[in-house]
Amino acid sequence: MFDAETIHRLLPYEVLIPALQKMHEGEIPDGDGVYTKDPSGADNMFVTLPGWLSGQLIVVKMVGVFPTNRDRNPPLGSVLGAVAAFDPKTGAPILVADGEAMTYRKTAAISGLGTALLAPPTPRELLVVGAGGLGPHVAMAHIAARPSISRVRIWNRTWSRAEALAALLCTLGIDATAAPDLDAAVAEADVISCVTMSRAPLVKGALLKPGAHLDLVGSYLTDMRETDDDAMRRGSVYTCCDRGREEVGELTIPIASGALRLDDIQGDAFDIVQGRHSGRVSATEITLFKNIGGAHQDLFTAAILKQVAGL
Repeated sequence: MFDAETIHRLLPYEVLIPALQKMHEGEIPDGDGVYTKDPSGADNMFVTLPGWLSGQLIVVKMVGVFPTNRDRNPPLGSVLGAVAAFDPKTGAPILVADGEAMTYRKTAAISGLGTALLAPPTPRELLVVGAGGLGPHVAMAHIAARPSISRVRIWNRTWSRAEALAALLCTLGIDATAAPDLDAAVAEADVISCVTMSRAPLVKGALLKPGAHLDLVGSYLTDMRETDDDAMRRGSVYTCCDRGREEVGELTIPIASGALRLDDIQGDAFDIVQGRHSGRVSATEITLFKNIGGAHQDLFTAAILKQVAGL
């Protein structure tokens, strides 16, 4: 049984990101997902993600996605649940891990992997758009992927939350401040990571500086997006994998408008790691990485946790 504190201690991003890159040298595991909507009509969902890595591990993630949890008193995480791993030869359970901690770690680390593969080699400024539970994790992951990052800006619709996240990062030795103007912060940032549940574009593609890298995490439904059509037109678009592209608004909405075609997507993390695509080709190229998620990410992370823990 792995609680949140143990998971965060065993899976620092300096270890997890390279380990995930190693896992991408093989094939994407078999897996599927069941997304059950709240029968009351509330904006909640229960997600079950099974994955099977042949001969190595079976993993099932079971989490509730309850966006209003953060407004409770006291506040709760918006993604709560458990990750369970099983022996692929016998089906016997091996471990159970805190679902929120595993979700934070694997999501941020995959975005960090995108930055390691696509961002400019020596970025200085990181902008985090969104100050929820994932905020500190994506900041730490991008810095682990690009240690040249020396300044972090935080933007959030609620100013107090942006200030609180900046203060938390400062306690970790990170130079972080809240950004009052999103457009101005976008124009200055070398790396931008969006971790919101927005249903309207936040980052304006016209403002992206040459060479910027845009990491898009929050859009997981067909009506959600964090950037606009201009970003899709200007940037080279990559995804974490080739599955689920038709399920996220970040891609389906610009495809519907004609700003993007499926054929415009350059490739995914597996393609770059395995040498089928070179990734960034110039210092001025704008790169976009859509972190779609999926059972394979949870499976990879659980396999790394099992290995690190010596099980």
